[in-house]
Amino acid sequence: MSTSRRSVPLLKTLIAQKSQTRAVTYMPRPGDGAPRPVTLIPGDGIGPLVTSAVEQVMEAMHAPVYFEKYDVHGDMKRVPLEVIDSIKKNKVCLKGGLRTPMGGGVSSLNVQLRKELDLYASLVNCCNLPGLPTRHENVDIVVIRENTEGEYSGLEHEVVPGVVESLKVITKFCSERIAKYAFEYAYLNNRKKVTAVHKANIMKLADGLFLESCREVATKYPSIKYNEIIVDNCCMQLVSKPEQFDVMVTPNLYGNLVANTAAGIAGGTGVMPGGNVGAEHAVFEQGASAGNVGKEKIVDQKKANPVALLLSSAMMLRHLQFPSFADRLENAVKRVISEGKYRTKDLGGYSTTQEVVDAVITNLD
Repeated sequence: MSTSRRSVPLLKTLIAQKSQTRAVTYMPRPGDGAPRPVTLIPGDGIGPLVTSAVEQVMEAMHAPVYFEKYDVHGDMKRVPLEVIDSIKKNKVCLKGGLRTPMGGGVSSLNVQLRKELDLYASLVNCCNLPGLPTRHENVDIVVIRENTEGEYSGLEHEVVPGVVESLKVITKFCSERIAKYAFEYAYLNNRKKVTAVHKANIMKLADGLFLESCREVATKYPSIKYNEIIVDNCCMQLVSKPEQFDVMVTPNLYGNLVANTAAGIAGGTGVMPGGNVGAEHAVFEQGASAGNVGKEKIVDQKKANPVALLLSSAMMLRHLQFPSFADRLENAVKRVISEGKYRTKDLGGYSTTQEVVDAVITNLD
């Protein structure tokens, strides 16, 4: 058989594979391709490196977004008003990490943003990525965390010298809406189970109210299994049998701990995407807070891992209803990780941020 004849079946296979990656049931509305403005906050530490990575990839694939960039740093007393106005106007923001000073009188700008924009739901997707070896397989956990109250309410005062009182606030309204968001997410994404994480055996009123709200919402979704787990047992189960979890819904503080633990189990904080969303606005950033600012040595060597923010920007594109661009970006990132040639130090490699970015751009469809 001639070479040309042998190549025909191969060509047909390649065409078939290509066509299978495109949705045949998607019809955009007129005007859906209009470029969308996105507020960009590079932030501190590795933030400028990884946000620059996103800018380069977006430009390379001609994504229908353009950025309004603002210089914000964690040691500022407040998020500048023009930044808040930009996010309110654009509805969407992409940000690097903002360093929060330890102690002192400077409050977290991350918390300020969430409260100012009522970004009540934090979502972190922790899953195994093909080609990236981890201790556990079949990890696919989505942590949905209440973002506006709990121990992050900021209600602290010194009662008498040497005695500080910090108030944990849990409300029916906030507990119900985060539970609704978790179950709605599970329903829309064909997830099978929602697990509520709590400490109601000790904090009977506060966490008891959170559980009561979750149970009420669960009755409206009979097709989705619902269970509950105490937070300390949850941490033990996460590191021993993480594959048992699907969607997890948590109060504020527990969610931060659970999300970072799950991210570490699934491959590290440098590869886990996430975002914060409310009724009107969304802010996308690295999913797990640990390491989102990075160490000075990584910044100096320009070896920050851009994968988490690249995947978060794919989440952003999907949020903006640009699914084909989101798919192209996500698939390119996954191919680079699977091939294993270009990886930063946290993933066992020696590549720079720019080398990973170049590899992702090369792998764009």
